[in-house]
Amino acid sequence: MASGREGEWARHWQYPGVPGLDLLRARYVRHSFTRHSHEGFVLGAVRRGVEDVIMPEGTIRARPGTVVMINPEVPHSAHAGVPEGWSYATLYPSSELVAAIAEEEATLRGTAGFAETIVEDEDTAQLIRAVHRAAEEGNALAADSLLRIAVARLLRRHGQSLPRREPLAAGARTASRARELLQERMAQPPSLEQLARELGTSPFALLRAFKAAYGMPLHTWLTNARVRTARHLLEAGTAPAAAAVAVGFTDQPHLNRHFTRIVGVPPGAYQRERARTYKTGKLPRS
Repeated sequence: MASGREGEWARHWQYPGVPGLDLLRARYVRHSFTRHSHEGFVLGAVRRGVEDVIMPEGTIRARPGTVVMINPEVPHSAHAGVPEGWSYATLYPSSELVAAIAEEEATLRGTAGFAETIVEDEDTAQLIRAVHRAAEEGNALAADSLLRIAVARLLRRHGQSLPRREPLAAGARTASRARELLQERMAQPPSLEQLARELGTSPFALLRAFKAAYGMPLHTWLTNARVRTARHLLEAGTAPAAAAVAVGFTDQPHLNRHFTRIVGVPPGAYQRERARTYKTGKLPRS
C-alpha cells in the first residue's frame, strides 16, 4: 500500500507459509500509532531513521541495529523520532507460536516472554528483515526457518518467564468485569456513569482501576478492541463499511481513521492483502 504523504508506504499482511505470523514493512514520516496493544508479540527492526516507542516505563528510541520486543497486551504507541521518519520490518508472531518455539529451544519455565523492550542486536535485526524477504519471495522453508531462529535467539538472550497471574484484588476484578461488558456491548457501549453504576462503583474509581489494570483508559481500550474485532471481520470477508457498523464506529471513515492509527494501514488495504497468497509486486526500497 503506497501513500502520497512524503513517500510513506506500508504493507501489513500474512504469509500462508508461516501460520501464526503477521508481517508489517513500512516507511512512516508523519504517521503515528495511537496507544494500543496486541494479542501476540511484536518484534521490530528499524532499517533507517528513528522510531520513538512510548512504553509504560517511558520512551525508547529504536535505531538501526536495535530490536524492539513487546510482550502481549502491553500498551504502547509510536511516532517518528527524527524529521525524516523511519522505515522498518516488524514481525507479529502469535503467543502460541512463540510458546512452541520456547518449549523446544528455551529453558524458560511457564509463559515465555521478553525481559527487555529494546536491545542492540544487529544480527537478529538482519534475521527479522530476512524473514520478510523470504516471505515476499514465497520461500516458505526459509521464512519459517529464519523466524524460528530469530525468536529462539531472542528468547535465549533476552527471554524471561512472564509473571503468573495472581488472584485479582477488588479493583482489578471490577476492571475485568468492565472489560467483559464493553466487549459484549461493543456496538452500543454504556456511558461511564452507567457502567460504574452497574458495577457498583463510582466513575472515577472505575477509571483508576481500569487504567491500573490495563494501562490505558476505558475509551482507549474500547477503540483498540473495536479495531481488533474489525480485523477479524475483514479477514472473514466482511466489507469495511459493514465491519465499521458491527463494531460500533459511526461509519467507514471513522473506522479508517482508528484502524490506520493502530494497524498502520487502512482497512481496505488490510483486507486486500489477506486475499493474496504472496507478494506479487515490489515494495519501495526502505
